[in-house]
Amino acid sequence: MGATLTQTQPDISYHPDFEKYQIRTERLKAVRAPNSDLPAGFPEQLTGPLVWEKKDFLDEREWTFSLNESHLEEIQNALQHFKSLNKLIGYVSQTTFPLPTLSPILRQQAHALSSGRGFFVLRGLPVDNYTTEESIIIYAGTSSHIASNRGRQDNKIIDGRKQSSMLNHIKDLSKTKEAGNIGAPAYTTDKQVFHTDAGDIVSLFCLQTAERGGESKLASSWRVYNELARTRPDLIKTLAEDWAFDGYGNKEQPYTVRPLLHYTPATEKNPERVVIQYARRGFTGFLHLPRSSNIPPITEAQAEALDALHYLAEKFSVSLDFQRGDVQYINNLSIFHARDGFVDAPGGERHLLRLWLRDPELAWETPAALKTRWDELYKNVTEEEQVFPLEPRIRGGAGKA
Repeated sequence: MGATLTQTQPDISYHPDFEKYQIRTERLKAVRAPNSDLPAGFPEQLTGPLVWEKKDFLDEREWTFSLNESHLEEIQNALQHFKSLNKLIGYVSQTTFPLPTLSPILRQQAHALSSGRGFFVLRGLPVDNYTTEESIIIYAGTSSHIASNRGRQDNKIIDGRKQSSMLNHIKDLSKTKEAGNIGAPAYTTDKQVFHTDAGDIVSLFCLQTAERGGESKLASSWRVYNELARTRPDLIKTLAEDWAFDGYGNKEQPYTVRPLLHYTPATEKNPERVVIQYARRGFTGFLHLPRSSNIPPITEAQAEALDALHYLAEKFSVSLDFQRGDVQYINNLSIFHARDGFVDAPGGERHLLRLWLRDPELAWETPAALKTRWDELYKNVTEEEQVFPLEPRIRGGAGKA
């Protein structure tokens, strides 16, 4: 991108400002190529069920599967079976958490994640009936029938043994002793703008809703791609070029370089695909984790592209009625997600659990530039190294070290 340390960071923050976006777009018109083309080989339009917008969904029952009493009894039996094995939670799997009649239904939803609409909600887990540990076992066990590989969300070496946290708690920590370390909106009541996580499938299990707000929003990144390809192919070029990702104080690797947008052409086995992977805070900073000053700043064109992604996602997004006991699964390779700000009730704080999953049967080919990061998540994960924290903590990269 030609970014150097002599350039300065654009006037852009984590929270998008539509007026600044409009001003920047108008200013950059003067230096923009008048007849920009898409990068060589990139599609002019993506097609299929992964391309959608709000008006395409009329009823939440289209994406919601509600558990009945028979399903809940089967889950209860699977929980008791797993507990009888006296194994670490890392051993939860389709085999150790058997769901004879529910599993085929969940596999159908796995296909919908991979090549259908790209998301669904599993509704009706009775969270009041279980301890936090039991809820985690049920969450991991049920999810294993949708995508059997769990990804590392953080890892540490303790007493010479690698311990990988497979579960993250999404909860406001701004009133705790951790408040001064927070560098990601996941640990606040603040709005989360449209972004992706790492990994193939992102899953969220709702243990408690907020008193007000906190609405979950999804948008098809393929629909956003189509709009940009039609109206602003120059921004497709910008997204497909190298960006400097903040290493958040990593002295050995202050930043890494890769595109935000990845294109994989069609093969005999797979259709052509576009993958957009980004989180805005890595380029703008957030709260107590500002963007590092000793790395290349983003360019004005990149700042415009970040805003374009957000505002188009917002335009095409669908809102989910996320209830207690719901589990949301989304294809992180084709969907952006966001969350409204919220207000908690005293003693009833919004609390979600998160897993990063991969389905080896239906997994998309990982773009070359993402393989190193994907290996950090999924490669050679052992049952013994997996830990599932019972209490919230700030994961690495989401706060001060």
